Amino acid sequence: MARTRPAQELNPYQEKKSYNFSHILYEKNEYVATVTINRPEVLNCLNLTTLREMMIAFEDASWDDSIAVVVITGAGERAFSTGADLVEQEEFFLNNPDDYYKWMRVFIEMHERLRNIGKPTVARLNGMVVGGGNEVNLSCDLAIAADHIIIKQVGAARGSVAAAGATQWLPLMVGERRAREILFLCEDIPAQKALEWGLVNEVVPKEDLDRAVARVCEKLYNKLPECLRYTKQNLNFWKDFSWSMTIGHAREWLSIHNLSDEVSEGISAFNEKRPVNYKKIRKKKG
Repeated sequence: MARTRPAQELNPYQEKKSYNFSHILYEKNEYVATVTINRPEVLNCLNLTTLREMMIAFEDASWDDSIAVVVITGAGERAFSTGADLVEQEEFFLNNPDDYYKWMRVFIEMHERLRNIGKPTVARLNGMVVGGGNEVNLSCDLAIAADHIIIKQVGAARGSVAAAGATQWLPLMVGERRAREILFLCEDIPAQKALEWGLVNEVVPKEDLDRAVARVCEKLYNKLPECLRYTKQNLNFWKDFSWSMTIGHAREWLSIHNLSDEVSEGISAFNEKRPVNYKKIRKKKG
């Protein structure tokens, strides 16, 4: 016999939840859910708490049928996100590959929830988009950038490898040569060049950023949701394929590489606000 649910019992798929987030802001306005990385004092870098809160927000937005579009952004005007929190990395993960391995699992799951949210996602790029912050940008479907932003990968300059999205997806988005330029040289990409290279869809003056994002969200709302969802799923094929073929290996390698002199020098130099001593590392290799 079929079980009937009492009228007062909430459907868990429709239950309205409130969250006491400390590192992100999560807002719903009509059909748009906005996830804001709220650590402007450290350029919206991503520590463990931030990643976990983002995952919860992504799941909530995915389950809420009133939400048609999800916007990802950073607090303030200086940074969208500058990637992993290197203070946290030095304190807890440097020379500690087992705990880095655990942290990497959370970073991976955050990306997987974002890409498989079942709704279009828009990166609202309000400032610097660096390292793992750019990998969040690459995980989104569309990107609208303020005209003062820069995009940059820093792994090869700082003791890491951008193997949680950038090495997999940049060749798909900008082509092999440009991907290698971005990942090898670690140089700033201004907003206009990012537009020309296909890293963003639109560049606007920073005072027009919210209007431009709202305009794109309205266009996405006025499409058929099931058709959008399946279109997104099919478009994800090459991203998903390259990710699934590499991310497990990357997690293992990055964890073990965490013991290396390169990581120690790169993170220490950043936290001590000094240049990386590349010559010293080269001499050790020689």
